[in-house]
Amino acid sequence: MRYFLKLSFNGRNYHGWQVQLNAHSVQAEVDKALSVFLKESISTVGCGRTDTGVHAKVFYAHFDVSTEIIKPDFVHHINCMLPHDIAVQEIKKVKDDAHARFDAVSRTYEYFLYSEKNPFLRDSAYFFPYVLDLDKMNHASNILKEYSDFSSFSKSRTQVKTNICKIMEANWRKENNQTVFRITADRFLRNMVRAIVGTMTEIGENKIDEKQFREIIEGKSRSEAGFSVPAHGLYLVEVKYGLM
Repeated sequence: MRYFLKLSFNGRNYHGWQVQLNAHSVQAEVDKALSVFLKESISTVGCGRTDTGVHAKVFYAHFDVSTEIIKPDFVHHINCMLPHDIAVQEIKKVKDDAHARFDAVSRTYEYFLYSEKNPFLRDSAYFFPYVLDLDKMNHASNILKEYSDFSSFSKSRTQVKTNICKIMEANWRKENNQTVFRITADRFLRNMVRAIVGTMTEIGENKIDEKQFREIIEGKSRSEAGFSVPAHGLYLVEVKYGLM
């Protein structure tokens, strides 16, 4: 029987979602808790990978188990076994071929910056004490939707077959004294959102213009794009699925 878990996590103490040798991962903690509680070896499959230090307000994973397990207190018991920075919100039985990663039709990330010193935001957003022109950055966000090859914003030497992504939404906004970038796409490349944000801050500071931004995208070279902003300001906030 296959189940979907809806969960969230603070990525500060983890090397991303996926299990890896000699590194602490969210997946390892979830698999361990499920295996102990269900008394059989459980291996989850996540809706995607997150980089070291990246957070998820919404994340989905599926797993298979030999017996019916949904009980009213399941979520409570699993949360008691998980570390304080990982929380399960929901469990749902799905059809046997439902897939947390391949059935996802879109994913949405948000990146948070703040410009005035604030000790309470230090670990959850990026301190960027410079004036940004959000109008120019939003014009550049619309340019992103005209393209599909985002090699310029991808970490080099990744094991992916293509750097093609379809961006459906990209915009900047002000929220609670923070500057927030929101982006939705069918898939993302490693480091893509952080590289886009770093490059677009250069537009907001008038260091590059829209013509240069297009040239960066069309050049397909990571070395031509801007810096990657730190991971701790990035959150996966939404994952959408078709019918399962």
